[in-house]
Amino acid sequence: MQWYRSASTTRRFTFSSFRCVAIRVLSAGALAAGVAQGSARAATETAEEKIAKTSTEHVALPAVIVRAQALEGLPPVLPGGQLASGAHLGLLGNQNVMDVPFSVTSYTSQRIQDAQASTLAEVLGNDASTRFTGQIGGVSDSFYIRGFPINEGNLSEIAFDGVYGVSPNYHLFTEYIERVEVLKGPAALLYGMSPMGGVGGVVNVVPKRPINKDITRFTLDYASDSQGGVAMDVSRRFGSERQLGFRFNGLRRQGGTPLDNQSSRAAVGAWSFDYQGERFRATLDMIEQYQWVNAPTRPFLVAPTIQVPAAPNGSRNITQSWAWWKANEMATLLHAEYDINNAVTVFADAGGAKSDVARFSDQTPTILDALGNTLSTPHNLKFQVNRWSADTGLRARFATGPAKHAVAIQASVYRDRVASANNSGAPIASNIYAPVSSPEPDVPAPPRVPKVSASTLVGVAIADTLSFIDERLQLTLGVRQQHVQSENFDRATGVRTASYNKNALTPLAGILMKPLSNISIYANYVEGLSKGDIAPAVASNAGQVFAPYKTKQHEVGIKADFDRMQATLAAFRITKPSGQLSGTTFAVNSEQRNQGLEFTVSGEPANGIRILGGVTWIDATLTKTNDVATQGKRPVGVPSWMANASAQWDVPWVGGITLTGGLNFTGREYVDQANTQSVASWTTFDFGAQYRKKVYGKWTTWRAGVLNAFNRDYWSGVASFGTISLGAPRTVFMSASVDI
Repeated sequence: MQWYRSASTTRRFTFSSFRCVAIRVLSAGALAAGVAQGSARAATETAEEKIAKTSTEHVALPAVIVRAQALEGLPPVLPGGQLASGAHLGLLGNQNVMDVPFSVTSYTSQRIQDAQASTLAEVLGNDASTRFTGQIGGVSDSFYIRGFPINEGNLSEIAFDGVYGVSPNYHLFTEYIERVEVLKGPAALLYGMSPMGGVGGVVNVVPKRPINKDITRFTLDYASDSQGGVAMDVSRRFGSERQLGFRFNGLRRQGGTPLDNQSSRAAVGAWSFDYQGERFRATLDMIEQYQWVNAPTRPFLVAPTIQVPAAPNGSRNITQSWAWWKANEMATLLHAEYDINNAVTVFADAGGAKSDVARFSDQTPTILDALGNTLSTPHNLKFQVNRWSADTGLRARFATGPAKHAVAIQASVYRDRVASANNSGAPIASNIYAPVSSPEPDVPAPPRVPKVSASTLVGVAIADTLSFIDERLQLTLGVRQQHVQSENFDRATGVRTASYNKNALTPLAGILMKPLSNISIYANYVEGLSKGDIAPAVASNAGQVFAPYKTKQHEVGIKADFDRMQATLAAFRITKPSGQLSGTTFAVNSEQRNQGLEFTVSGEPANGIRILGGVTWIDATLTKTNDVATQGKRPVGVPSWMANASAQWDVPWVGGITLTGGLNFTGREYVDQANTQSVASWTTFDFGAQYRKKVYGKWTTWRAGVLNAFNRDYWSGVASFGTISLGAPRTVFMSASVDI
């Protein structure tokens, strides 16, 4: 590997020697999960022992503030190995899910491996409250959580170990992911305002870091039609007390995908270093990833006068064979924390990410008629996205009379800069059922990439979790002062065309009660923030700047832990305001309301049988609009029902063999606000098997699976701007990994 310093302060790294083909790492396995679980328990015991030494009034702290687990170990894995018992909740740090008044799901690396997921999008397909709205074989991952979009744009809204502005921008590969944590609902207090204003929830990725036991794991795998690759996972600890750690995950993959005319290649390097001292702990994570996709898929627009045609075969790809997309992304995060004493810990984070993207393809084809004829315009585009963030704060524990406090204070700053340029060619005609090849047009690349936007988010937050009656009653209160500043610039002249500078205060209130030690009943009120609008030029109040929009959530729920099984039932109501032109005046007088029920269950009901699943029902309504055609209608892209179910069965009479199966259901979704166009509901089935055995003394795991086993043709999702995407065709996966 070659290391060199880039023009920025971030170290840049390339790998010229890692040339093998690969598809994805299936790395952290049962061994890593077990080690992480043991480490987390040890960290918890250490924290409790230290707290006990402070004074007699500082005993029995709430489990909600198990400190330093983000560095000393991860929250333990629940029975069945697919979910974890805790998650990182931004300002509050690592928490036990039974001790927080929110709905949280934490998917483990074991679940990621068993599902043979290659990107974050495939992991989130397991969650019944989350739906992927991007394209298989496309250039970015976007989602809906509780019926609201996140990650739709060129600024990632995925948190990386609790911090925005650090994760890769377009795709996240599972090679460097240890946990995927999904917090349902707005979370402005916990994480700060999302870079794009997403309010449906927060997806937080926890990276793979050094573990206590040394591992060296190689994986070979294959996916239809001809994707193949190799990956490696190496973890070591050094020092007299093994206080220094290093972990590397590498990937190289390439080959043809199941889609017509499409091939892709990717290379990923992820480095993680840590130091575990008595009072001081630190981690440094660095990622570089390179992707090149030939004939990348794009979402479809549908002409407003027609019904959505039936979906073609999932392997159909109307993108021209000469089209391509490539991206090079780098990400770095430094985290440190220090125990001032046994009750106070200070912490800080600093990091950033850089994305360079070039794309030459026919953009966003429009379906013109029921026959599936399309029209699209080729573009030669370049993007440069730079982001960085930093925060500092403290977490303290103390008692006042009968109440025990867990106080967290944080100050944070996030900045981004987006530059882009494009040249366009003449429109291209094709058809979704019978794609038409067109000659490559002569569209030159932009000679320069000017800045088009920049934004700064600054926040100061404080939260206190009070515990009473031996922690059976917990009250969490907090508030964040958020400053939002953004600017837009003219591409040609560089002159600022619009600016935004506003502040907002967002509170949080949550209560949790434990009538029994294994039952938690909770309720919360929490807000999300989105940048307010600037009245357009056609309005009589043109140029008026509106305060950030506040999305408000009310939620109640119950969680149960029955040792081998865990379940959560939640009821929520979320209202999100927005602006609209009413007559000649632009005003904040439109609103969307999503309310619904969520049920999730996981665990190991019997030896050798593991289940994971959930059902979500959403009643979504445009409660305020300025058009009778849309008033009271259903918002774009929000189905009434979503469900996921998966099961694993260890075959009792053949040691080491496990059979797997899954079901995925999504209800009808509307493409337009007037609800005149829609895509049909869809159900797919996945099957697989794995075999684990020692070969020449080395643990080896073989996996095989098939996605969309019955090759269902379907439109898989609708984005908030009314585009639809084609569902994945039948796809076969195989892999073999060995620990040496």
